[in-house]
Order: sequence, then structure tokens, then C-alpha cells
Amino acid sequence: MKIALIGCGEVGHCYARAWTAAGHAIVGIGELRQDSEMTARAQAVGAGLHAEPGSWLAQADVVVSAVYGYNAGEVARHAFPHLRAGAVYADFTTASAADMQAAAAAAAPWPVSFTDVAIMGAIALLAEKTPLLCAGDGSQAVAALGESAGAPVRIIDGKPGDAVRLKLLRSVMTKGMESLAVECMVAAERMGLRASLYEVLADIDRTPLTAFMDSFVRSHVLHAPRRLAEVREARDQLHEAGLEPLVLNGVEQLFNRTTQGIHAARAGGQAEAPDSVEARLAWLTTLARQP
Repeated sequence: MKIALIGCGEVGHCYARAWTAAGHAIVGIGELRQDSEMTARAQAVGAGLHAEPGSWLAQADVVVSAVYGYNAGEVARHAFPHLRAGAVYADFTTASAADMQAAAAAAAPWPVSFTDVAIMGAIALLAEKTPLLCAGDGSQAVAALGESAGAPVRIIDGKPGDAVRLKLLRSVMTKGMESLAVECMVAAERMGLRASLYEVLADIDRTPLTAFMDSFVRSHVLHAPRRLAEVREARDQLHEAGLEPLVLNGVEQLFNRTTQGIHAARAGGQAEAPDSVEARLAWLTTLARQP
């Protein structure tokens, strides 16, 4: 496969080497930096170095953008006129979902396929084997390219922008869990209870994560008032241990919001949301909407 690369920083350089090793051809590299380091990187993969998008892009089956997210849309719009008919433009940047959608819309008048590619991890840790998530018309070609370098690739049934949305939703979960783990483990260590904490959390290991999340959503609507009291007791315990909770303060705010919503609904004579994930998420969304 012939690949043109726009951006040869950490991400671009990683994939340039990996795809070359996998037998693909890097037909050109676009990079604002035209210094000796970038020249050496281009020469190492047998590619020409270019300061801006141009006719050199027409040689490629797949054009990969690995620039900074804030600049991704502008780079894409300048590149589209130079792509050959049937080529795939794969945006590997950290652009927002809105920017991905705008770039896909800008690609629509051209005979090319636009693909939103979310890198689901740290390139510094897993390099070219970092999992990828793809959305858009060119996903099959991008998946083949990623898999040829050893990356696990998942194609979602969605439009450009959905891959980066899922990446950030995953971050809500994983970064939230990370923060709670840090706050909880620091407290457990302070109290000399870390080993015992592992034991009392063991039941969680027996439930698949998605089922665990669904059960929280369903029961939260029923038990938020009682659980709010428990959250406050937990916060007081951290204070007694000489610790300042940060994550738990946010947890308290969320449980308090739901509790107020439950009380308001009951006072208004509203029926309880049906016992399903969909119905209870719909009700919780009414509380979470920004004013």
C-alpha cells in the first residue's frame, strides 16, 4: 500500500517506520519542520519531505494525518484537492468530534473517503501496536493498514467524529476510575487496610464491567438518597484520617443532584422511571443537562 504521511512527530514517525517494516511504501512526508532531523526521518523510509500539501499526495492510496488536533481541519481542507480519486484520508489526530465532522463535510465534494481514527492508548508505551478505533467510509483500508503493523483495530458502525467521542467517553470512565482508585488506595494505606480492601472488593471481579455499570444506573435512581448518606460518612472518615478528598466531593455532588431530583419528582406526583437502563438513563439525563 502507498501511504502519504502529513506530520512526522512522535505518532507519524512511529507509523512511518512500522508501515515501512510491514512492506508498505511511504511516498512522501509533509512536515512544517524542514530541519536535518526531519530530513533524516524521511530518508530513513525512502520518502520525499514536503513543506505543505501538494501534488505529491496523489501518489498515495491512503493519506494519514498525524498533525496536532487544533490544526487538523485546516490541513485536511488543503490536502483534499490533491488526493487521487478513491483515496482514503485517515485522520489520526486528536481533533474534537466537531472538528472531525467538519473535516468529513469538507471531504464530501471530493471523490475520497474520510476516516476518523482514534488512537486508544499511549503511542509512547505500545508504539504501532496501540489499539485503533475507526469510523468512516475508509475504515476497512485503515484497519488493514493498522493490522499489518500489529495493531488491534475495531471498526464502529458510526460516522466520523464517533470514534473520538468513544475515546473520550472511555476516558470519563477510566480516568474517573483512576482518580477514585488513587483516592481510595491512599486512604486505605493510611489506615493500614489496603490488603483487606482488596479482599472486600473481590466480589467486583466476578461481574463483567458492562453489567456492573448497568446495575449502578438502574439502582442509582432508587437508592441515591441512602447512598448519599454513605458517601458523606466516607468523606468524614477521610477527613478523620487527615486526608482531603477531591474525587469524593464530586461523587457527593452527583448523588445530591439525583437525590434532589427524586424528591422533586415525588413531590410532584411523578411516577418512578421504569426499571430499565434506557428509561433510567433518560431520567438521569434530564438532571445532568446544563441549564
